[in-house]
Amino acid sequence: MAMFDYFPNYVWNLSVSIAIASGAELGEIMDMCQPLLEKAQKGEDAGTGDFMKAWLAVADKLVDLAAEDAEQQRLLSAGPKLQRAALYYLTAERMQGHGHPGRDATYQKGLDAFARGTRYSKDNVARFEVPYGDKTIPVLYTRAEGVDGPAPAVVYLNGLDSCKELLYWSRLPQELAKRGISTLCVDQPGTGESLRKQGMPATWKSEDWGTPVFDWLAARDDVDGERIGITGISLGGFYAPRVCAFEPRFASGAVWGANHNWAEVQQRRLKREGENPVPHYWNHVQWVFGATDMDDFFEKSAGMHLNGVMDKIKVPFLVTHGANDRQISVDYAHQSYDQLTNAPRRELKIFTEREGGVEHVGADNMSFGRSYIADWFAETLGGRLA
Repeated sequence: MAMFDYFPNYVWNLSVSIAIASGAELGEIMDMCQPLLEKAQKGEDAGTGDFMKAWLAVADKLVDLAAEDAEQQRLLSAGPKLQRAALYYLTAERMQGHGHPGRDATYQKGLDAFARGTRYSKDNVARFEVPYGDKTIPVLYTRAEGVDGPAPAVVYLNGLDSCKELLYWSRLPQELAKRGISTLCVDQPGTGESLRKQGMPATWKSEDWGTPVFDWLAARDDVDGERIGITGISLGGFYAPRVCAFEPRFASGAVWGANHNWAEVQQRRLKREGENPVPHYWNHVQWVFGATDMDDFFEKSAGMHLNGVMDKIKVPFLVTHGANDRQISVDYAHQSYDQLTNAPRRELKIFTEREGGVEHVGADNMSFGRSYIADWFAETLGGRLA
């Protein structure tokens, strides 16, 4: 197995691997995980409350340590501690079932620590809200570096269970910034703040919210509206191609993990084929889609495939996937690529054991995926490679 394989189940290991890739310290990981090893023997859903307690203990300690730094005006030292605290809060929250006691408070702690941590660290990121009907879509904006005048930009979409902060910590925005491209990390409906703070469920018609996001980004003085791309991670590998197909103003697209037929994946998961991304999986997806029961969820997600959609994309498009993805079969990457019949430039990149990034969206090694996708957008949107 390519991931950090500490626990006896995939779901817990996935969370730990994502945390490590997002900036966790290994010593803190071990402090949080060692007391949980016996709990993990009982399966992916049992013991998640204990998981939260262990991770909150370390996160709370980091907040206290950051406060000591801040009292001495050592904000550049406090910032990274707060960002790691935010990462641990958000990881712990992600592992809980909907309605678990303390989940909402833990999420808010994560948002607060992220905001202060990135501000103290002087990170190149700012939070905004995109108008969407009578609500808003929260986003994180990272500005291009070394560009005079309007720069190209990329819209970066969540998966089923990620949030805009995890997108930021994937380091793709930082890699794009180096290449002269801005990034907008999006908590689209069904994810992050949109779901937790505003109760907006997911919809498979991602163009409904993708177009307002495009309009907001293109209206910025520091963005070139003719050079906006779109990408997505995990389930974003369904959302991003659909937005690109039905919002033709996007100039380029890519997916970090193809998700060609998510409706079919759900039927496979019913048969326990493949791995789940989070504990309490069926509870989670019903919450995300605002479903009343399993039948309602399957009805709401029935349209989630890209057959008849990929051929509507008429701009350069990149499909990437891990060769050993245990959640979404690599076959779906080939299906998405094969149906890109009208893209003027198309590319399929399967990450193999030679380089790494073979697990779901590179959970074993995200460096290769983020570099490859950043280079793709530099080439197709007019950024720089050196």
